[in-house]
Amino acid sequence: MKKIMLVDDEILIRENIRDSVNWEKEGFIYCGDASDGELALPLIEQWMPDILITDIKMPFMDGLELSAAVRQRMPEIKIIILSGYDDFHYAQAALRLGVEDYCLKPVSSADLIQLLHAAGKRIDEERQMKHRHSYTREKLLADLLGGLIGTAAAIEAAAQLSLPLIARYYAVAVFELHSEPAGTGKEATASREMEKRLVERLEEITDSFSYKRSRTETILLLKGLELEGLHEKLEACCTTIQQELEGLSNVELSIGLGGIHERLQGVRASYLEAEKELMWKRISRQNKSNLWEFTYNPSMETVLIDRNELIEFLKIGTSKEARTFIRQNAAGLESINWETLYGYYLINDLTLELVRAAKQSFQSSQDPEELIKEMQLQIRKIANVQDSQDYLYQLLERLWKWRVEGADKYGELIGKVKRHIRENYENDQLSLQEISRRIGVSPSHLSKVFSQETGQTMTEFLTETRIKKAMELLKTTRSKTFEIAFQVGYNDQHYFSNLFKKIIGMTPREFRRQGSFFDRMDEAGGGKGC
Repeated sequence: MKKIMLVDDEILIRENIRDSVNWEKEGFIYCGDASDGELALPLIEQWMPDILITDIKMPFMDGLELSAAVRQRMPEIKIIILSGYDDFHYAQAALRLGVEDYCLKPVSSADLIQLLHAAGKRIDEERQMKHRHSYTREKLLADLLGGLIGTAAAIEAAAQLSLPLIARYYAVAVFELHSEPAGTGKEATASREMEKRLVERLEEITDSFSYKRSRTETILLLKGLELEGLHEKLEACCTTIQQELEGLSNVELSIGLGGIHERLQGVRASYLEAEKELMWKRISRQNKSNLWEFTYNPSMETVLIDRNELIEFLKIGTSKEARTFIRQNAAGLESINWETLYGYYLINDLTLELVRAAKQSFQSSQDPEELIKEMQLQIRKIANVQDSQDYLYQLLERLWKWRVEGADKYGELIGKVKRHIRENYENDQLSLQEISRRIGVSPSHLSKVFSQETGQTMTEFLTETRIKKAMELLKTTRSKTFEIAFQVGYNDQHYFSNLFKKIIGMTPREFRRQGSFFDRMDEAGGGKGC
């Protein structure tokens, strides 16, 4: 709310203006008033109003003198002059001083409110512009992650910093370095070396920005104009960095990945997703640390469970197979002494890993944190190996409900997409954007769901559909290669031929010849034993 101060030597005018406007409703605060410039000046310095309304003719210090003093000491204050004199020289002098408006008395409350709102708008614009010019690269990225800056302001600030920020899709990754308290010497040097290498590798990634958010966290913002392949690029970059930095020192690197979102405002959503994934890893790391305290004891036997196999069973297994699988896969639980805490830490760690895998693989409305809290209460009741196996069975059953919910939720959607592609594969303009527009969902959501539910991207499915149709046409028609390419959605014959060879292992011409050879073999009876 903007603060308003009034200076006028006529008390009736001051009272009329003060009482005729509902200041708070209009978004203003009425600081007070004064009867002349000399009395007003110390009050202005004390109250620091945003807008000063002053009469032009007053004793001791008139409005022009007051305006000159205010402009010199506090140039950010907007000045509106009210005058009973329709004199060009007064107006000209006021304009030279840089006052905001020159208005003749009497002025209605509606006109005054309009003048105040116009001045307030200019104050906001100037402050915003000043704020933009004060941006650094780090502050701009921090405000984007925090959702503290609008799209237009972010683009303008980026332009001032010569940052090519504009894209259609964005995704965020959070890198966290954590280590044992390392003091001096080789450990501290290794830690600094790892931080330096991380920054160097992040700077090598094209179409991205990175900055150090805190002592332990570094943020990567990846952008792209095309959705296809963006998430794969992000995952590949993160995997490469993690593999390269592994073993450099006692410092461990954890990475949280956010989803791909459209528009700059989606940067915050992706960041929150990355932070949430990192939080899960922190919890899991702490749990593993507790496990290590037990397994480090030479007198204890470490329990080995194939976690990858357990996660794979979560994705494709069935309730009918579950108990047999658990007995075989988790046979090591039989060696646990349930009077110690080791077994509870191990079961808790398996729970975190399975819930996290389910969250990434299945699209469910269930809150994973609520499930974890509920299951951790069940963990406390485990007293023997049978209880632990029953618990894992119960956990799988709960997570399979997520899988069923996700399949039911997106089965119809996936069916629509596949049907649309099969019916329109010959259209060379067929794209994710066009399909999402037809289906009625956002491109980023559709791409993510399709990949998760089918195991392949929409581009891969479209390519597969086109190549299968091309194989059929090569076998059943005499159309030339360029004609078949056009019929299945490719305007460029060379691109089609190269793509066909890459997928099938031979050129379209070789495939057609081979097909003719096998057809002749079948007719002669020579291919029956193949």
